[in-house]
Amino acid sequence: MLKQLYAQWMYAWETELTTRDTNRIVRPLEWGFDWLEDWIASRNLPIRDAIAGDDPTQLHEAMLAVNESIIAESEQFYGYKTPTDFRLEERHPQLFPTNVRPETLRQDAELKQLAAEGKLPKAQFLRFTSPLRTPYPENDQVNARWYPAPPEKQQGKPRQAIIVMPQWNADAFSHNALCSLFNRFGISALRLSKPFHDVRRPAELERSDYAVSANIGRTIAACRQAVVDIRSCLDWLQQQGYEQFGVLGTSLGSCYAFIASAHDARLRVNAFNHASTWVGEVVWTGQSTRHVRAACEQAGLTQLDLRMLWSGVSPMVYMDRFAGVAPQQRISDWPKKRTRVIYAPYDLTFLREFSEDVLREFRQRGVDFDAKMLPCGHYTTGETPYKYIDGWYLGSFVYNAFKKLAQEGMLRSRRSAVN
Repeated sequence: MLKQLYAQWMYAWETELTTRDTNRIVRPLEWGFDWLEDWIASRNLPIRDAIAGDDPTQLHEAMLAVNESIIAESEQFYGYKTPTDFRLEERHPQLFPTNVRPETLRQDAELKQLAAEGKLPKAQFLRFTSPLRTPYPENDQVNARWYPAPPEKQQGKPRQAIIVMPQWNADAFSHNALCSLFNRFGISALRLSKPFHDVRRPAELERSDYAVSANIGRTIAACRQAVVDIRSCLDWLQQQGYEQFGVLGTSLGSCYAFIASAHDARLRVNAFNHASTWVGEVVWTGQSTRHVRAACEQAGLTQLDLRMLWSGVSPMVYMDRFAGVAPQQRISDWPKKRTRVIYAPYDLTFLREFSEDVLREFRQRGVDFDAKMLPCGHYTTGETPYKYIDGWYLGSFVYNAFKKLAQEGMLRSRRSAVN
């Protein structure tokens, strides 16, 4: 009885949190082939006639063909050239809110006032031009707040760093506390702004809608850019002398983080804070994406359609790569990854069954992982007391995983010295 009452209370609270924002917009379905033009041209996909026409069936089949080509050659799709304009800049941090609730707008105004009065300390941000370009120059300037660990915390071990990817529509302060926590462990952190988020968000938007929307191609392109930006951050960290790396992603950030790790052996420590197998399934069933589903339904798409149309950016199709058992990989060439998955039984955005699918797929492939369950939902993860439990699960895992990684690294160094 108590369990049932708790569930009802949690579902009601979760629903309240996912419906309080009034600026979600139902935009009409767009196929968005223009966002993938470079890939279509480079693969010489025979879909030009279909794209030029207006037959919904042919357009649907053409986008399925694009996804099939992405999956077949994902190493190339998520490949890139290392940026050449890495730079650190200092500026006053800004909130970049994605909702119009009075308390949020008040916080934003207070931060701007403190900055204007010189009372808000400046922060360091890594900036560079994304290897993938979009029609929005502001989006193509990658932004990552830099949290270097104090030198005394890094002594006696390999230099370690983690890339942090917050949730969809996160403001620019989300997850900053985690980065400060990791610094106390001697782990440096880059808190990466996802495509179309905070300072990268086009001026025409109130929310970060272009990251996930009823524009099929743009949603795929946003994921591709996010993955490439993560990998580019790793390049910069290596240039600074860092040797061991991890990634932490929440919600949509966990999708981006997973695909990046599946394509980059350098990411040895992986924390997925809310996880799912298929992007289309989450969009179709999740409370926070009702407006995207509405547009897709109006265009006649089904849940299965959406799963397949976004298969190329779904973690499910890269499970073998992540585990190091894909045909193109040799086990000995793919370092073991340590992984934690955190999920919530009352999640109305990433349904519990989808997170459990992730755990099942990991077990089948022998992934080195553990799972922690939060007694809440998706949005309530950010509320007291659940945010502290979540922080403990994430922080303790990152600390212990990097500690083991450092021990392995020092052991290898000693063996090399002896030999």
